[in-house]
Amino acid sequence: MTDLLDPKAALHHYLQESREALLWKLEGVGERDLRLPRTPTGTNLLGIVKHVANVEIGYFGPTFGREWPDPDHPLVVTDADYDADPQSDWWVRAEVSAAEVVDFYREVAAFADATIADLPLDAVGTVPWWPGERSTVSLHRVVVHVIADTTRHAGHADILREGIDGAAGLTVAAANLPDVDWPAYVARLTRVAERFEPPSDPDPSHP
Repeated sequence: MTDLLDPKAALHHYLQESREALLWKLEGVGERDLRLPRTPTGTNLLGIVKHVANVEIGYFGPTFGREWPDPDHPLVVTDADYDADPQSDWWVRAEVSAAEVVDFYREVAAFADATIADLPLDAVGTVPWWPGERSTVSLHRVVVHVIADTTRHAGHADILREGIDGAAGLTVAAANLPDVDWPAYVARLTRVAERFEPPSDPDPSHP
């Protein structure tokens, strides 16, 4: 049982919980649906995982002078990749399978966990891509930052997955959803919303 009275253990617990919640959203989904853009800005399930993996490499690697051991891995996004495609960490090439992305994320998590285990929470590092006046950080701040980022993206994945096949819930062990007649619930909310007039078109020439 994780000792949640220990600050580092507590932080790691929530980070790992967010990682697993995110990966759960990929389970049982085919390659096409994992890659298909689901928003006007192209957000897709597999791209989210690639993004958060690269986030962890940066914050738990160079920030604390630790080198990721496989810089040539096809899922590692370099500065040159960003220069060529600023969205390069948000999508996965067809030749890389979803299983490889999941394995990569787990390898990155183990790398990040080693940084967390080896350093005290007050260890000082430098985030190279943050402005100079706030680039000096503690491990504590970095862990909190990465938890916030991962949790945010796990929420994105939750909505995307629900849109694919209706699967929803908080974690593998606890869906945290009540036993509700969901179609009736949605219909009730829709009726409430429809009591309000839709916004008028600001452009009168719009057809």
